[in-house]
Amino acid sequence: MKVLVVGSGGREHAIVYKLRQSPAVSEILCAPGNGGISDIARCFDVKATDIEGQCRLALEQKVDFVVVAPDDPLALGLVDRLTALGIPAFGPTAAAARIESSKSFAKNLMRKHGIPTADYAVFSDIDAALQYVRAKGAPIVVKCDGLALGKGVVVCHTTEEAEEAVKMMMSDGVFGKSGSTVVIEEYMTGPEVTVLCFTDGKTLVPMPSSQDHKRAYDGDEGPNTGGMGSISPSPFYTPDIEKRCLEEIFIPTIRAMEREGCPFKGVLYFGLMLTPDGPKVVEYNARFGDPEAQAVLVRLESDLFEIMTAVVEGTLDNINVKWNQNASCCVVLASGGYPAGYKTGYRISGLDKSSGIIFHAGTKKTEDGDYVTAGGRVLGVTALGKDLSDAVNAAYEAVRPVGFENMHYRRDIGKIKRTGGNQ
Repeated sequence: MKVLVVGSGGREHAIVYKLRQSPAVSEILCAPGNGGISDIARCFDVKATDIEGQCRLALEQKVDFVVVAPDDPLALGLVDRLTALGIPAFGPTAAAARIESSKSFAKNLMRKHGIPTADYAVFSDIDAALQYVRAKGAPIVVKCDGLALGKGVVVCHTTEEAEEAVKMMMSDGVFGKSGSTVVIEEYMTGPEVTVLCFTDGKTLVPMPSSQDHKRAYDGDEGPNTGGMGSISPSPFYTPDIEKRCLEEIFIPTIRAMEREGCPFKGVLYFGLMLTPDGPKVVEYNARFGDPEAQAVLVRLESDLFEIMTAVVEGTLDNINVKWNQNASCCVVLASGGYPAGYKTGYRISGLDKSSGIIFHAGTKKTEDGDYVTAGGRVLGVTALGKDLSDAVNAAYEAVRPVGFENMHYRRDIGKIKRTGGNQ
């Protein structure tokens, strides 16, 4: 089978890495891909958001199966277009992807179907939003309704901060149309956990838990990013919590989407807060998280292509998905200045000396075979261990030989007790 993977980040590299292990996959294409992906797949310079371009590529290359990995092309309906062309595609329809592309849709879905989440209100009028913030006070959380590369969430510890966040999104237009409507939520506390699930719209198969580290700096300080590292499993996700999440959140969400006429097929991401009142949904994503995918997929023992095919065909109940018992850790190496301004084009050294599994995110390969930086998040250095402490130590040992100018990474991934609010 010839498979096309849409996307260009560390998540896509992890997906290609696992698909290459399938005996059913004869060739992998990736568009646009990156420097590391180009070593194991044929890459094509087609933007993930170029819906017609991706469809043309799939037809011209006569691909048998497409994996749509990022959020934007899902929201733009790439799966719908490919399906209409008769090409099997892994991922939700545009209607189902609203669970991520519109936070107001997701929050209203949860309220309607009794799925536990933070109390909230939705605003398209800035004066009404500011009035609400002043009435509620702080701490409070302000979120863009639409997609914002994982950065459209501001946890506000003062009323003044909340007012500034509202103005930044709704008046200053920092996130464009994504911030023209905002969701304002109560502040939740407790450990944060991510659980990714395969689902064909009826059957749901949870993956091992993971934990993202969103903040840019050690100690969970600094601005939100796309993710600075991840671990799997989360030490907070006990069997009792797992049972509650399955019964109160995971299955009800799948059923709710079916009842709303937009059944979800693909990978559904549950961002959870384990509050004193029980687990609650912080957010949904309509695809693998990044860097959670890197930490979780290295633990997958089953054939990823077989699972994805079953999701598309609606036969997931026939698949026995197996995971190894190791723990894992992914440390993101980022460009200095990320998530704000940063420079690219720096040569990356030491990749051949690292003991880790290295997933490329923002890299390019030069004509002379070197890798250079080409984005904010550059690499995800990943390692397995017999337990979490072992995996964390192995990941940081694997980081040691790798370097590039202005390289920045957190030194506390998997090492701190994380109790953030609505990140």
